[in-house]
This record gives sequence, C-alpha cells and structure tokens, in this order.
Amino acid sequence: MAALFVFFQARAGGYFEGWYFKLQSESQTMALIVAHHRTEGVHTASLQVITDDTVWNIPFDYEGYSRNGSKLDVRLGDNHFSPAGIHLDIHEEGIDLAGDIAFGPWTPLKGDIMGPFAAVPFMQCRHSVWSAEHMVNGAIFLNDTIYDFSNSKGYIEGDRGYSFPSVYIWTQSLFEDGSIMLSVADIPMGMFHFTGVIGFVYYKGKEYRLATYNGAKVIKTADNTAIVRCKDMELTARLVKKNAYPLYAPVNGAMSRVIRESATCVADYKFVVDGETLLDFTTDQASFEYEWE
Repeated sequence: MAALFVFFQARAGGYFEGWYFKLQSESQTMALIVAHHRTEGVHTASLQVITDDTVWNIPFDYEGYSRNGSKLDVRLGDNHFSPAGIHLDIHEEGIDLAGDIAFGPWTPLKGDIMGPFAAVPFMQCRHSVWSAEHMVNGAIFLNDTIYDFSNSKGYIEGDRGYSFPSVYIWTQSLFEDGSIMLSVADIPMGMFHFTGVIGFVYYKGKEYRLATYNGAKVIKTADNTAIVRCKDMELTARLVKKNAYPLYAPVNGAMSRVIRESATCVADYKFVVDGETLLDFTTDQASFEYEWE
C-alpha cells in the first residue's frame, strides 16, 4: 500500500506511487488508495475504495492527477487528499461517492520506516508511514450507505517503486491506545533475496520500532501468522478470519496483479517487551494482506 514523492525509476517505463488512507469508527471502516502508475511511458491514475463488504476500482485520466511536493497533497479529478483531510466527489455508473473528512494532527514516526534502506537505489518497493494515528471527523456517502466518522481514527501510509514483493505479509490495526503496522516481505537485492521486516507499535504515545536494520528476526510466517522478534520485543499478528476482496497491485508499474486484502477482518495481536505483555487483543477491524503462500 503507500505514500511518496521522490521520482523513482528502477526499470524503464515502470513506476508507481500510492497512498493508503484508512478511516475507522467504532462500527465502520473505509480505506481509500489513490495511485499514479506508469508503464511503457503511459501514465494512468486510480482510486480504490475498500469497505467492510465490497471494493471498487475507479480509473482516472492522468490529466486529472496532480501532487504537491512532499506534503502529501494529491488531487484526482474533483477529489482531494491533503494534510487537512479528504474531499470526495465521484458519480459514475455503479458508484456514488461523496463527502468530506477533516484530519486532526498527524502522528509521524521518528524517522523513515525504511531506515538506511531508504538510501538504497533500485529497490523494488519503498514503504512510508505518514501518520501512525490521528483523529478524523466527517461523513462519506457511498451509494445508499452513510459512513459516519465523527470522532474517529485514521492511519496513512504509502508505497512507491515498480512492483510489490512477490510474497509478503502486511497488517495494520488501530486500537484505543495506538496503532500497529507490520510488514514482512521477500526483498530482492541483485542476485540475492532476504526476508525483510519493517513495523512499529505506537502505544500510549511511545513508538516501538521493529525492523531488519535494528535487529528484527522473523520467527514464523505460517498458518496465517507472523511472529517477529527484535531485541527484547516480540510482536505476533495472526489472521483469524478473512474478509478479503480483490485489489490491484503493481507489476513493473502496471496495476496488473490481483491481491486480496481484508480491510476489516478478525485478527489477534500480541506485543511483549522485556517479558511484559503490553498488548494482547483480538479485533474485528484489522487490515490484513497475507500473500505468503
């Protein structure tokens, strides 16, 4: 999923950049993925909308797409995504989507989630986290359903590069006292591959970072479960009940790969620090992509 602004060309003609906006109330969830893609010199743009029970993929002419520097200010037709919030105005066959969402102050991480890998050239995909959590207020009207996000929470991340990893696990969860994101992926580096980890737990105002560059090791990637250990920390994420819908993901810039994301599914999370369990909960509003098998 994604957010970025440095123009990156890893392969001739192939490039994508995308931003993932998650909105979550006590009873409803919506994720919006706005993206720009380039393949064989042809530029396109799209918006994917994911809810508890369905998904839409809406193509846009590239002429209607623009972004403003590093502020994450993106326009797609009459739709606007910015630090202030989201404005939606889409009326096409099969989908009427309109509304306004205001954001509270974002919670940026302490440094790039990619760490030193942010400076490595020609990486397949670079991830970013724009806000671990923030308040959202407003409403979105989707066909005959009102999504009320009054006094709710949000999360924003992004990706850029030319392709998603061939196999990976990604999960994100917003909860009362914070936010979790974990990504485990096969990373090609020239003739070699390694299993890379990036993730964080933001809990009661404190950030805990788990990543390959600070010693994180993958303990398990099986049975819909990822377990990562990093120094005195261990994070377990388990997909309990899928609620997956097809999404499009990039292959050399083209949105031609179909993955399946559960935007709101049942998952378990457990986070232990120095032998003390800080978090151990089950939620039915987890986001999960398990593309490992």
